[in-house]
Formats: sequence, C-alpha cells, structure tokens
Amino acid sequence: MAEVTVGAARTDVYLPLLQGKNVALYSNHTGMVGSKHTLDLMLEGGINVRKLFSPEHGFRGTADAGEHVSGSVDPVSGLPIVSLYDGKKKGVDPAVLSDVDVIVVDIQDVGLRYYTYYCTMIDLMNAAAAQGKKVMVLDRPNPNGMYVDGPILDMKYKSGVGRLPIPVVHGMTLGELAGMALGEGWLENGAKVDLTVVPCLDYTHQTRYVLPIAPSPNLRDMQAIYLYPATCYFEATPVSLGRGTDMPFKVYGHPDMKNRSFEFTPRSVEGAKNPPQLDKLCHGVDLRGLSDDEIIAKGVTMEYVIDAYNDLKDVCGDKFFRSFFELLIGRGDIRGMIEAGRSADEIKATWADDVKAFTEQRRPYLLYAE
Repeated sequence: MAEVTVGAARTDVYLPLLQGKNVALYSNHTGMVGSKHTLDLMLEGGINVRKLFSPEHGFRGTADAGEHVSGSVDPVSGLPIVSLYDGKKKGVDPAVLSDVDVIVVDIQDVGLRYYTYYCTMIDLMNAAAAQGKKVMVLDRPNPNGMYVDGPILDMKYKSGVGRLPIPVVHGMTLGELAGMALGEGWLENGAKVDLTVVPCLDYTHQTRYVLPIAPSPNLRDMQAIYLYPATCYFEATPVSLGRGTDMPFKVYGHPDMKNRSFEFTPRSVEGAKNPPQLDKLCHGVDLRGLSDDEIIAKGVTMEYVIDAYNDLKDVCGDKFFRSFFELLIGRGDIRGMIEAGRSADEIKATWADDVKAFTEQRRPYLLYAE
C-alpha cells in the first residue's frame, strides 16, 4: 500500500489558491510535512501569512489539558499567535479576522467528539461565515477512522468538549467533518462558508495511520490513542488514568481500589502539572497488555469505568461521577445505568441505533473509501 500523503504536503494544489491572499493558519506542532512545518512551506511559497491561531495545548503543543494559553509571538517566524484557548472568551473575536481573507486549517485530530481541536475548527468556521471569509482544510488521516461508536451528543450537553451532534467516535477526518457541519446546517444559524478541502492521497477509512507526532502531551503513542475512547471518562471521576506517569490513558487506578496487583504513583510532570491523585500510590489496572485489535474492537466501552465504580462506590458514593461525565459521554442516562448495575454490553446496545443512523447520515460527506 502506498504511503499516505497528507493534504499539507500537496503544495502544488493549495499554494496557488492562496497566492495574493491574506492568510491565517490554525495549526500546532502537528502541522508538519516531514521535517518542515506547514507554516514554513507557506512562507517559502510566498504566501502572506498574517497570523497564527493556536488550540488547546498551544501552538507548540506543550500546555496541559485544559490549561489556558495566552496569545504570544511565534519565536521561529515572528508572527503573532492568537490563542483560541485562553479561557477568556467563547468563540473567535471578529477583530482578529479583519485583515484575513482565508483561514487555513492544518492540525492532527484523533477522531473523538471530546477532543477539542475540531471544536476550535468549528468556531473558526462560524467566525468565517459571519464575516465572509474563506476556510481551507488541509486534511490529515483520522487514526480512529476505521469505525463509528458511542452515543450521538444530546445537544443540551453541548460544551467545549462537544460541539456537534456526532458519536464519540465519528470516524471522519477534519475535512469530512467540516463538510458535514456545513452540509447539515450545523454552523450557527445554519450559516454557509466558502470551504475548500485538500484531501489526503492513498488514505481510506481502514488505513491504520500511525501518527508521526504525538497530538497532545498525554496521547503519546497509538495505544493511548486507541484506548482514549474507553478511558477518557475517568477525567470525570476521582480515578487516575495515568496522567503524571509514562503511561497516560493506558492504566487506571485509585488509592482505595482493592485487591489489585498493579500499582503506580502520579507525579507532577510537564504536560500534567497537577494530575489526579498526585503523589499517591494508586492500585488499579494496566491495559498495556491488550493488542491494538482488541482495543479497537471494544471501541467505546464503559467496562473500565464500571470496574472502578463497583470497586469504589462504597468509598466515593455519589461523588464518583462529576457533571463532566455527561459532557464527555454526551447523554444524561449513562451514569444511572452504571449505578443501577447495567453491564457494559447492555449500555453499548443503547447507542447501536445512533451508530447506524450516523453511519448513513455521514456517507455523502466522506472523501475516502470506507
């Protein structure tokens, strides 16, 4: 099979379209083509890049999850960086687009509804639509693009970790998702925007694409990225999912979990400065022995959360789940099912219809073979 060519590598396609335009680039440390950043390719190609937009974790990708990142200047290019994750405002300040004709999106997503990079893209599309600006997406593969799973977001739980009525694992690239948001009228007030997508070459939804760069500080390898649809929900509980260790999203544990042979202690480290259960010995479960195929087959599963809940419910009581859980899973009834003792398979069955419906709904927007 031929190696995947990402959209950003196809300079012959998009540089001519950007000539003579004032460009803003939404990207971060993942916006690389080999050893060069897409920004460098644009500047070398004579493109007038006016500013950079940065997401959660910042333009260079070093900030903690949820850490507010202020605007700054890129030390390499000298261009101003406008942080879209500074904690001060919702959406995009219209003033920052006043000197921009085209917003170019080039960032590596991981295909989860609660991963914030696509949310920022939607914010930019809304701002562009409101001001008559163009949007261009330089597409990249989705490393979880081989399946669809999880409930569709109940839009009453719309938040910074969920913007669109899509399943937890939507199986789409950012280019496909942008097209679907536009086509389904999901932008604010059904707004329209002039959208161009530069597709990848030699990619299909069954491609096991190995990310060349970790997309964020705690998703460090493919196993973590594959486990993310099943372990992220611990973010809404007192259970550690390994932040502050060298195995985030691949383990889970708590000081009060019982009869567990596996142990770890979260520490304050770069990218996880104040992790849950900091400096406490946690007893729990090591998922690193699972194969990629086993992890992908499980998909979105409540199996691990149920295991920890059953162990800790007498200790934590009704404090086990925080309201963030509903924002992550996207529905209001899953917590009650877990508390009532429903199995992971029973819970998964409740979103089977969502998966089927969304798989059909998205089909007109797919740019790559399923």
